[in-house]
Amino acid sequence: MLEHGGQLRLAASHYNIPLADWLDLSTGINPDPWPVPALPSDVWQRLPESGDGLEAAAAAYYGNPNLLPVAGSQAAIQRLPTLMPRAVVACISPLYSEHPQAWQHAGHKLRFLQNALLPRALAAATPYVLLCNPNNPTADRHPQAAVIDAAQQLKKRGGWLIVDEAFIDATPADSVAALAGTAEAPNLIVLRSLGKFFGLAGARVGFILAAPDLLARMHEAMGPWTVSGPARAVARLALQDSAWQESTRTRLQTAGERLHALLAPLGEVKSTALFATLNTPQANELHEALARRGILTRRFDQQPLLRFGLPGSEAGWQRLSDALAAGRKI
Repeated sequence: MLEHGGQLRLAASHYNIPLADWLDLSTGINPDPWPVPALPSDVWQRLPESGDGLEAAAAAYYGNPNLLPVAGSQAAIQRLPTLMPRAVVACISPLYSEHPQAWQHAGHKLRFLQNALLPRALAAATPYVLLCNPNNPTADRHPQAAVIDAAQQLKKRGGWLIVDEAFIDATPADSVAALAGTAEAPNLIVLRSLGKFFGLAGARVGFILAAPDLLARMHEAMGPWTVSGPARAVARLALQDSAWQESTRTRLQTAGERLHALLAPLGEVKSTALFATLNTPQANELHEALARRGILTRRFDQQPLLRFGLPGSEAGWQRLSDALAAGRKI
């Protein structure tokens, strides 16, 4: 899979449209990110230190001290399968492809459960169940109570539940991060990131929340200084900025509803506050038509889905609206 910048450059070359002229809706990242201030010079001159307040800020934000900072949740996605005994993983799919790739590469066997609900995943009787909540790319949601129940059911048979909550910050009441690795759910592993809601993908900061013994093994496997000093400083400040978080949740919910309504005439739409996914037999044709207008979306080979992120300006919204109006003629 091409990383995001590679996809945009490839599209720019293919359609002969300069990079600066693209409206990039392919990522689902908040287009109005947390405003990074000037940082003290010492964060550039000293090695990262665990006593800088990041872990405390994250524990307060997620409601759980059982966490480990990592270089984006991608780092945990790749490392976690190597720390777990090889077994069968039930993947509620379609889902972010890096997950199954990492588990398969580590020698696990995969069982894909297309558009499944948690009871079906539990019935598969696999040692591991893996899901994204909200799901990427379908935007389907698993109720918090159902996720907690699944963790408890798996606990009874010695299993593990892995939940990627990369897109849940806009609706924190849906999260199960506070329970990960606790006595109530010691087998629950939750991945979080500052890349989507906070719009800080370039900082490469994420967290794995899990039982302390698993976190210790993860820390040992990753080694020291996995997150840079400047990134730690930015993450700590962002996690502590509750006023920005609250106002951003309101703004993103409104924008997400606007995007949902804009796409609804073209087919079935499911959405989160950060992206909307259109299910239409014309997904490939619409993706192509938008790309010819310099609008990049994310399409998926497994199903006729097209994912749209939020435009970052009113001009971007108008440009998308005009292009979709033309796309209805496909």
